[in-house]
Formats: sequence, structure tokens, C-alpha cells
Amino acid sequence: MKIITISREFGSGGRELGKRLADALRIPCYDHEIIEMVAQKSGLDENYVAHVSEKDIRMFYPTTIAHRLISPHPVMQQPVSVAVTEQELLKNLASKGDCVIVGRCADVVSREQKPLNLFVYADTQSKLVRCQQRAEAGEQLPERELLRRMKQIDKGRAVYRGLFTESDWAKRKHIIYASTHQEKKSRT
Repeated sequence: MKIITISREFGSGGRELGKRLADALRIPCYDHEIIEMVAQKSGLDENYVAHVSEKDIRMFYPTTIAHRLISPHPVMQQPVSVAVTEQELLKNLASKGDCVIVGRCADVVSREQKPLNLFVYADTQSKLVRCQQRAEAGEQLPERELLRRMKQIDKGRAVYRGLFTESDWAKRKHIIYASTHQEKKSRT
């Protein structure tokens, strides 16, 4: 079975790499489709599921709950339910056969299938250029705001990973490096 999981820094091109690998291997690629499937299965709005999937679900709980033996309010259970549904879905997708899964701690969830785990990263300047080039008209952010957003999203990904494993999200193991523009220039 060919299971490839891709973790990536925001703006590094990991999503595109996943789609290209899947196309070349003629296997399914799961990325945003996971959000759609979780939303459909849970009956929740896709935007809500995407929002919860990118956050540390612990932030949805008041700190007092951790110190009491009471059940949280059902609304507070939704983020946990989304995370559980997402993890079950990932296990199911990985057990069905060959696929590429982008993000969502898929390397941890599908470890029984012994996937090829890739972590895609790039230098800051390359990520900025990539994000600016790919931004929709009217959605381009100033560089400072884009840098802030990159850090925020990557921090969220690291925290989310911390919910499922103690291994470091950005550990440089099984890495594919998206080369920088400067490296390309120096090679020519």
C-alpha cells in the first residue's frame, strides 16, 4: 500500500506537492476534502469544521472545567467531536488503500500503515513570494500581516499535533525542501 502523508509549513507548497504526487501516482489526494467529509458526517458547517481543525481544541474549554469532574456543555464538546471524527476518517481513508493525505496529523493517525511521511518547508522569503503570487485579487495582505499569519497558522499546526503526539511538528525528519528563489539563482 502507498500511503503518503504530508505535513507542511504554511506557504511552502505542501498542498500542491500532495496533489502532484497523487496525480502522478494516480491515487486520491485528501486535503480540504477531509473538512468536507467531516462536516457532512457531523452535520456541522464546513467553515466551523475548518476553524476547529486549525485550532487547539483545548482553547474551547474554560479553564475551570479541567479542575472539576463535570461534563462540559454540549457546545464545548463539538470541537472534540470534530477532532475525533476527523481522526476516525483519516484512519479509514488510510486503511482503504493508496492515497496522499495532507496535514491533520495523518502521519500519526495512519502509522499502522507505515506511510511515507514528508515535511515540506521553505525559507520565509520563498513562502512570502508564493503566498503573494497565489493570493486572489483583493486578498493580498501586506508583508507584515502575511508573516504574522504564517506564524499563527504554523503555531496552530504545531499545537494541534501536540494533542495527538509528543513528537515535534517541525522536526526535520523525512523532509522535502522547497528550494528558495536565491538557491535557484545561485545554481544557474
